[in-house]
Amino acid sequence: MYYIYNYPTMPTKINKNIQTEVDASFLYNKLADAETDTTVANVFRQMSAIERSHAEAFLNKLNPTIPIVFPSPSVRAKILNTIGKIFGYDYILGVMMDTEKSISNAIISAKNKNKLPITGSETNHVSILRSLLEKESQVTGGNVAKFEKKHRSVGGNALRAAVLGGNDGLVSNFSLVMGIAGATAGGSGVLLAGVAGLLAGALSMALGEWISVKSSQELHENQMQLEMDELETNPEGEQKEIALIYMAKGIPEDQANTMAAEIMQDKNRAHDLLVREELGINPEELKGSAMEAAIYSFVLFAIGAVIPVIPFMFNTGITAIVISVISSAAGLFLIGAAITLFTGKSIWFSGFRQVIFGLIAAAITFGIGKLIGVSLEG
Repeated sequence: MYYIYNYPTMPTKINKNIQTEVDASFLYNKLADAETDTTVANVFRQMSAIERSHAEAFLNKLNPTIPIVFPSPSVRAKILNTIGKIFGYDYILGVMMDTEKSISNAIISAKNKNKLPITGSETNHVSILRSLLEKESQVTGGNVAKFEKKHRSVGGNALRAAVLGGNDGLVSNFSLVMGIAGATAGGSGVLLAGVAGLLAGALSMALGEWISVKSSQELHENQMQLEMDELETNPEGEQKEIALIYMAKGIPEDQANTMAAEIMQDKNRAHDLLVREELGINPEELKGSAMEAAIYSFVLFAIGAVIPVIPFMFNTGITAIVISVISSAAGLFLIGAAITLFTGKSIWFSGFRQVIFGLIAAAITFGIGKLIGVSLEG
């Protein structure tokens, strides 16, 4: 159970560290509650306990003479939990993994900067989670595969793509609409330009996403086929490569050679190992639909791009311009606030920063449009 506790003399850095650990413990516990597999749920509970112990250490370091009382989870953590309830907790796991990686990289960078030794404890919690799974006595291959599949979940990336896709559509079309509004004083041409900008931008995003996914799939499929051809034409060489892979993992040479010979008995297993270890390709990730990704990008961009256009569907002139600016500013603030789900920054800071940058971009295009309008009239 969490309690609100105020530390009037708490240093900002330690306060933030405590809140980060409390939030992580809270979210890992929620992941455990939502998990149907008891082994994976146990891993999440252990992660929650680890984060709780980190918070205890920070609190004890702050003031060892008072009883440890934990703060409540932050608004950010509660929002993430709500998202998990609605869209599934794979979204939250994706966000948590990205957060853990960022924290680990920051710790390693700080140690390198201060010329402190890297002990290995800085590695991200993705590695810790995998280690915990390997240590569980009842873990089966199926459980490990299930967990790794969840770990690779694009939940966090999909959520980020939704936010950034909406941001791209809003900022670009807001700027375009304001440029045309400046040139025409908010005339009827703004609506046409806004709709055209929405469609052009959304189609461009969709096509770019389709090409990106499709070309990546084709490249990896070609590499995988070449690896299979090598297995068939030069099995001895590929067996040596597999043995080297095992040796690089710390397995003694004789044992590595024996393992390589065994796995070569099944060409599909050998191919799968070489694809993953030598090429660094995860075949599961190639099953995504390029068309689905394109549609997803189109919709996300269009949702953001339609916001500054809607007022011009019902009004013209200065009234439509003002309403468009207000609604776009509100949209920008919400996007900035949503970005804090990944960055952990203040909602107000991130939200108003997004509003300021978006308004600056729109003001520049409005000014340019105004100048062009005046020059055309002259």
